[in-house]
Amino acid sequence: MLDFRYHALSLAAVLCALAVGVLVGVAIGDSSLVSSAQDGLVHSLRGEVHESQKQLQATEQQLSEQQTLAGSLWPLAVHGLLGGRTIGVVFLGGSSNEVDSLAQAAVKAAGGEVTTVLAVREPVETEALAAQLAGTHYAALASQPKLLRRLALHLGAEAVAGGRLLERVRPKLLSSYDGQLGKLEGVVVMRAQPTGMSAAQSKTAGELESGLIAGMSARGVPVVGVETTASEPSQVPWYKAQGLSSVDDLQSVGGRAALAFALAGYRGAFGTKPSADEQLPAPASAP
Repeated sequence: MLDFRYHALSLAAVLCALAVGVLVGVAIGDSSLVSSAQDGLVHSLRGEVHESQKQLQATEQQLSEQQTLAGSLWPLAVHGLLGGRTIGVVFLGGSSNEVDSLAQAAVKAAGGEVTTVLAVREPVETEALAAQLAGTHYAALASQPKLLRRLALHLGAEAVAGGRLLERVRPKLLSSYDGQLGKLEGVVVMRAQPTGMSAAQSKTAGELESGLIAGMSARGVPVVGVETTASEPSQVPWYKAQGLSSVDDLQSVGGRAALAFALAGYRGAFGTKPSADEQLPAPASAP
């Protein structure tokens, strides 16, 4: 049996659809209406872009002011921390003029003086070192690899306290050297990830590096590992494994301030990388 109510509802739905179609068609066909909507949208977007640019300029201005303030204040914050102390900069594997300049700036601002800059040669020339050590119990270094650890400990201690053995092997141990060997009251270390070496050469370099660090640390002077935020791969895990404090953003004002504090005896991993404990030492961690 035919349901007239259902038929009436169906007819109403069809008429409604036709009406909507007619309206949409008119809107699409009306170029002035489309143009007006487009102009409104463009005007709105331009306003949002202009507002975003204003906010960006304000943020950049605030950042510039903060950087200027930080640059002016950090020498005051570290003033006298290293008063009169002699500091060394040691590169393991590869040297960096940038890191050398940044470290020297940090030490100078804190009242200290960098008196020694040296870079350890890698791969390690064990046979050449053995020849330089003829007449000592390290002369068998080339045939007895276990002697390398003992030698590295000895040389690390002499690097901060002075000694004739380091002076004797300097031509074969170091790839570059500036300043004078003698008593140091703090050491800045930058390690470069060993590359282009065989497994055996990398192992030998690792033994020498860790031995040198242990020898320096055994003398009771602060030894601080450093790098910049661009350093890849990060050496902070290696510094931590050697028991060193570290700074991972030396190129920043905060990084140079952290280095000065670390050389003064504050302990921790400082910087902005995920491996850092905090950006700057807390007052409660004073040595």
